[in-house]
Amino acid sequence: MIRLAIAEDHQSLIDGLELLLKYEEEIEIVGTANDGEELLKIVQKKEPNVIVTDIRMPKMDGIQATRLIKKEYPHINVLAFSMFDQDEAVMQMLDAGASGYILKNTSLNEVLKAILTVAEGKTYFDSNINASRLGKESKKSKKGVLTKRQKEILALIGQGKTSREIGEELFIGIHTVDTHRKNMIRILGVKGKGELLRYALEKKYDF
Repeated sequence: MIRLAIAEDHQSLIDGLELLLKYEEEIEIVGTANDGEELLKIVQKKEPNVIVTDIRMPKMDGIQATRLIKKEYPHINVLAFSMFDQDEAVMQMLDAGASGYILKNTSLNEVLKAILTVAEGKTYFDSNINASRLGKESKKSKKGVLTKRQKEILALIGQGKTSREIGEELFIGIHTVDTHRKNMIRILGVKGKGELLRYALEKKYDF
C-alpha cells in the first residue's frame, strides 16, 4: 500500500489529485497540506512513504521541506509537482532528495504513473524535462561555474538585497534563495556570506 501525502498551495489541485486517486486501491492519501510546515507535521503524524509536493509554497517551500524530510526519513520517496520546468528548479529538488519531477500541466495518467514509479524507489521525470541536460548542468556546478539562476542571485546580492527581496524579485521562496547562497559559497570556495557579498561586489563571476 502506498501511503501518500500531498503538499500544494492551490486547494483546487489537491482536490483534483484526490479525485484522480480516489479509486486507486493501492494508494491511500493520508494527508494534504497547503504549505511546507504543514507537510512536515503530516509526515511526523501519518508516516507516508510517498510525497507529492509543489516547490513554491508559503511558510516553507518544497525544496526546504524535502531536504528536512529526507534527512529524518530517508525511506520516504518525494515527487516534485511544479509549474517550473527550469533546469535549476529541477536540480534543486533532486539535490534536496526528490526521486522525480513532473509538471502541473501533465496528464493525470502520467501523474499516477510517476507516483507508482517513485513508490518503487525509481526515478521519474516529466517528458518535457531533459534529464541529460541536467547532468551537464550538475557537472558545471561541481567545476565551480555558477548556474544562470545563481548568477542572477549573486548579482542581486551585490545590490545589497536581502534573501526575502531576492525571492520576491525572482518569484522564488526565501528558503530557495538561502539554499542557493549555501551552494554558491561551496562552489566558489568562499567563507561565509561576507565573502560572498565581496565576491559579488567585485563581479568576479563569469556571465
